[in-house]
Amino acid sequence: MELQTERLHIRSLRETDWPELQKIWMDFEGSAYAVYDAPLPTDAEGAKALTQKFAENGLFFAVCLPDRPAEPVVGYVGFHKEGQSFDLGYCFHSAYQGKGYAYESVRALIGRLAEEYPAAVFTAGTALENTPSCRLLRKLGFACLSTETVSFDGKFSFQGGNFMLESN
Repeated sequence: MELQTERLHIRSLRETDWPELQKIWMDFEGSAYAVYDAPLPTDAEGAKALTQKFAENGLFFAVCLPDRPAEPVVGYVGFHKEGQSFDLGYCFHSAYQGKGYAYESVRALIGRLAEEYPAAVFTAGTALENTPSCRLLRKLGFACLSTETVSFDGKFSFQGGNFMLESN
């Protein structure tokens, strides 16, 4: 799938995108919000393997700035499909956050998927402390339906929000 928005080129993720995703994951590792997510691989072997898995999924998309060929992938958006439900995930390099790229790309992708699957339901989970993600989800029309205690390492736990958007 390929989409063009006002400022972005969105295309299916490719296995060869692993170096850009590795940079994004290395950058994310230094984020204050990294503690609220499962660890992402920052070594070459791990980045290649996870990028391959994402590319094979068929619902992961590279977000690119068409006028910057030196840095083709500034973030990615992915979905895990179960029935008519699409669980949303995304990650953008910090140099490109706060510019509306996540909103623009997620909105376009949800629009396209909603056309293909008219009864689709979109879900997302994020830490309630991750105010930028909560704000993005609400701006997209998601509502927080419930909260739960989440822990990835069994030691550190936090409150997570379960968000939902119906396409119809």
